Amino acid sequence: MPITEQLSHTDLERLALDRVVPALLTHGFYYVDGLLGEVAGAAVLDEVKGMHGSGALHDGRLAGSAPGVQRRTIRGDKIAWVSGSERGCEAIGFLLNLIDRLISVCAGRLGNNKVIRERSQAMVACYPGNGAGYVKHVDNPNGDGRRLTCIYYLNKNWNVKEHGGVLRIFPDGKAYVADIKPLFDRLLVFWSDRRNPHEVQPSFSTRYAITVWYFDSEERAEAKRRFQKVTANTHSRTAAPPDCEKTLPPGV
Repeated sequence: MPITEQLSHTDLERLALDRVVPALLTHGFYYVDGLLGEVAGAAVLDEVKGMHGSGALHDGRLAGSAPGVQRRTIRGDKIAWVSGSERGCEAIGFLLNLIDRLISVCAGRLGNNKVIRERSQAMVACYPGNGAGYVKHVDNPNGDGRRLTCIYYLNKNWNVKEHGGVLRIFPDGKAYVADIKPLFDRLLVFWSDRRNPHEVQPSFSTRYAITVWYFDSEERAEAKRRFQKVTANTHSRTAAPPDCEKTLPPGV
């Protein structure tokens, strides 16, 4: 079901309640194709390509990695953080607004009385096509507040046999894996915690995606308190503890 600027609240609610919420509660993930449609999706892609071409993307950071570990053995992407309000990011801003609307409908129906009110900035990412990927990991292994991960893919004419780049999810407690192709105008939503370890398999063509994380308000507030405590302690130390950076999600 293509989603356009004219999407009614009723249609969005139907997508959220009939498809996204049941899939998250049953399987832990869900993807929808044709999110923006060809024209709007292409506008987002043009903005991302413009950022890449201008040199705005930089090596993704590692948080809490062991000494001596080479970054590229873990993740090989280049990224930039944007709010969507920057000049030249109007289409990205439109995308983020639509995802916000979708998640706001889902938020109160996901169980455990969790409150989702905030999200991260958008992480614009590019795997440059040199075999780079991202090893198996969990977005939120230590209670940093991230509850839902949303990834929007931007790759036209993607052939996984030739280009690779599959996102493989290892749903906790399940006897299967889920391989998600990074296809143009596809939105993937999944739990950010230990229920969904995942990896990006090596990419052999330029691979673009935009990721945002939505926060559990209480967990995030507690993560902020921990972060502030650690930061205060650094005044009496020569360096921050090794897990300081991973206390809060990057780009926030």
